[in-house]
Amino acid sequence: MFEGWGQSLVFLAGLLLQVCLAALVLVRGPQRQSSALAWILFVLLLPGFGAACFFLFGDVRTGSRHRRRHREIVTRVRAVMARMPDATPAHDLPDALRPIANLGHLVGETEPRGGNRLELHSDTARFVAALVADLDAAADHCHVLTYIFLDDESGRAVAGALVRAAARGVRCRLLVDAAGSQAFLASELRRELERGGVRVVAALPRLRLGSGRMDLRNHRKIAVVDGRVAYTGSHNVAAASFAPKPRFAPWVDATVRIEGPAVRDLQELFVQDWYLDARETLEECLAIAPPPHAAGIPVQVIGTGPDSRHEAVVRLIQAAFHLAREELILTTPYFVPNEGTLDALMTAAERGVRTVLVVPRRNDSRLVAAASRSLYEPLLEAGVAIHEYTRGLLHAKTITVDRSLALVSTANLDRRSFELNYEASLLVFDSDFAARLRALQQTYLDAAVTIEPARWARRSWPRRIAQNAAGVFAPIL
Repeated sequence: MFEGWGQSLVFLAGLLLQVCLAALVLVRGPQRQSSALAWILFVLLLPGFGAACFFLFGDVRTGSRHRRRHREIVTRVRAVMARMPDATPAHDLPDALRPIANLGHLVGETEPRGGNRLELHSDTARFVAALVADLDAAADHCHVLTYIFLDDESGRAVAGALVRAAARGVRCRLLVDAAGSQAFLASELRRELERGGVRVVAALPRLRLGSGRMDLRNHRKIAVVDGRVAYTGSHNVAAASFAPKPRFAPWVDATVRIEGPAVRDLQELFVQDWYLDARETLEECLAIAPPPHAAGIPVQVIGTGPDSRHEAVVRLIQAAFHLAREELILTTPYFVPNEGTLDALMTAAERGVRTVLVVPRRNDSRLVAAASRSLYEPLLEAGVAIHEYTRGLLHAKTITVDRSLALVSTANLDRRSFELNYEASLLVFDSDFAARLRALQQTYLDAAVTIEPARWARRSWPRRIAQNAAGVFAPIL
């Protein structure tokens, strides 16, 4: 009799614990309903493990200490920028493009800057060669921020250029994400850089108290040389062969080299991030105002992160989808969007816009690939053309709209980029550059297989079940 009572009490205690954990998910906001439901299901299916995961990774917000310090840094840096005498005025745009620029200002607090000269780099070796050439020409400072820095031919080439610059008296600073560059931070190459006079700092150490979450990441890729030349895009400091995951290689990327006023906006992002982790202000670097080029084009730099307002990058991407009238092409390695982004993409196709999604056929994350494919059926039904790239891991994060607007970003189309990562995006308001990026996207399409709706509908039930199961948990991936 007492044994039966004991079992009942244990059962009731376990049930009460699960109910309390589910309630905690609901009160620990802000979060989307789909995320909350996925977490509740995870906690109920795996009570102990699910609860531990939720406490570590369930809150999309940063800790109060981190938020306060980040806001103080952003406020101080922007106050310095406001006092600079030669800031380039905002560039006038056509009425059709002004709304997305206004949204970019709302989420990133930057304006479109005219007078920029852009070069699009898609070949990794040529990108590294261009960056090394600029580092070798540096006279004042070299700032490099990257998510992954590998000890390979690309990493050693960039490291060598930084050491050579430091030997000339150039101030060299390298900021790498603590998680993405964990192996590099413990490597002999890092020690060689520091012995050569390069200051190396880890961004967002994962066990920092008050960070709110252990897995915040600085996913930006930025290089600024002398405040006059800058790079940003999807390239890490790594060879295309990508040694940690060679069977998915080559990594296929897109990065933009910039000369002109937008360089200072990228410099501002580097200064903010460096200040946060190195506690050095670098305000003097913001005094450099790159001159505009007479035939330059308007560019808007938008930095986003977990402390950004108004869901930042996701709103920007959705606005680009809504802006399309004829054609919308996007490339991303990881496609696990939220409901609003998915709806905006399908709505574009249903409005008659030629809507094309390009993703890698072989993804380095099986779970993400399965979750992505769980979305293919509604996308195909809406008229979205889906293509899977076959010549490596397509890592470029690009959008073109009507061959008149281009977006090159470090952000993937997934929840992590939307809510957790620090990212950088370029909005380019120029039809010539958009046409160049559109031509690059066409090379991805030429090397891709098309997902046929009828054939996709006939895929096996085991595959369908596995993909849809991954889709259920997509909101917490």
